[in-house]
Amino acid sequence: MAAERGFKKAIEKLIAAVGGKFSNELGIDLSKGRPEEIFKWFLASKLFGARIGTNIAIKTYKEFERCGVLTPEKILTTGWDGLVKILDDGGYVRYDFSTATKLLEIMKDLEKNYDGDLNKLHQRAKDEKNLEEFLKDLGKGIGDVTVNIFLRELRLIWEKARPEPSELVRLAARHLDFIKPRQDILTTLEYIWSRHKIKGYDFCNFETALVRLGKDYCKNLKCDICPLEAECGCNRA
Repeated sequence: MAAERGFKKAIEKLIAAVGGKFSNELGIDLSKGRPEEIFKWFLASKLFGARIGTNIAIKTYKEFERCGVLTPEKILTTGWDGLVKILDDGGYVRYDFSTATKLLEIMKDLEKNYDGDLNKLHQRAKDEKNLEEFLKDLGKGIGDVTVNIFLRELRLIWEKARPEPSELVRLAARHLDFIKPRQDILTTLEYIWSRHKIKGYDFCNFETALVRLGKDYCKNLKCDICPLEAECGCNRA
């Protein structure tokens, strides 16, 4: 079992090996809570939410960026055919038709109910659960996975963004001995981070790094090539 004194080294190694927030990787700056940046992350989260490779989701977002289609208005004016082309050019072929249709429906609801501003949606939500319900009500295609991805990186921006850590986070955290059975995972991880912060990063980077490790290594038991193999307790007697 990893002693707590080794947590900081493990966290440093984790973030260095697999990376932190996806929003940072995409060049999206959520730090000031600007509606245009939050919308970009919402669009990216929608792409990440499908059962498709992370690299394809990133490439597809970059295609939206290249085409300048990064606002609700631009998505609506681009239309179904234009969206399908962007999705296809990004490699999002498997979900191109359905995603184009869902994006148009979502943008119509977002414009009608919140003037295209997701900050207004957050302001109207009563609490954490209500916020998640409002997001899902924007349209088909926004489920638990997409909501979790979106809110995870807004924890420090929106006070009502408090999603439960995903199963990937739980899996990676267990393997690294960060959590024990019956512990509240979010409370425990926030406590660990408060004691072992890494300069230049925040808790969202820590949580997202656990997602990356869980998805790329722990989920498929790729222990032999895992960059955190020495810190992992899943194969210990």
